[in-house]
Amino acid sequence: MYGFVNSNLGWFHLATALLAMLAGAFALAANKGTVQHKRAGYVYVFAMVLICGSALGIYNLTGRFGVFHIMAIVSSLTLVLGMAPLFLRNLPRKYKAVHVWFMYYSVLGLYAAFASELSVRIPDKPFFAMVGIATATIFGLGTAFILKKERIWTKYFEQKLYCQQSA
Repeated sequence: MYGFVNSNLGWFHLATALLAMLAGAFALAANKGTVQHKRAGYVYVFAMVLICGSALGIYNLTGRFGVFHIMAIVSSLTLVLGMAPLFLRNLPRKYKAVHVWFMYYSVLGLYAAFASELSVRIPDKPFFAMVGIATATIFGLGTAFILKKERIWTKYFEQKLYCQQSA
């Protein structure tokens, strides 16, 4: 098994991941659209850009480009797709709920990576099986939560839309 952290880049990756985990959790828990939510969200996005960038430079696990590099690219895409609705001015407000979906999945991906990293540290367990179990568990629980909250988000964006149209 490889060491916990093998380089300065690895430490940087770990530190920014911990920052993103805290900021992401706060942004998800905060009331949407508040100053606190926005600040935590921007800290999360900045930290995730650093995480994904540093992940692309870490090769000590396999020595070559691999599945974790691909996941860093996928994570970058969920981040871009999560932020895009906020910056597209002509996008109807009801479609801004896409922001919530992609940002929740971005944070879930971060927590799945963390759970995977912890699970592969269990001695004498198959590496990719542990990654799969950890990822499936986090995404399964997270998706159940997201589907439960979907009605609340839809009402929020419809009410905001309704308020704007009636004003």
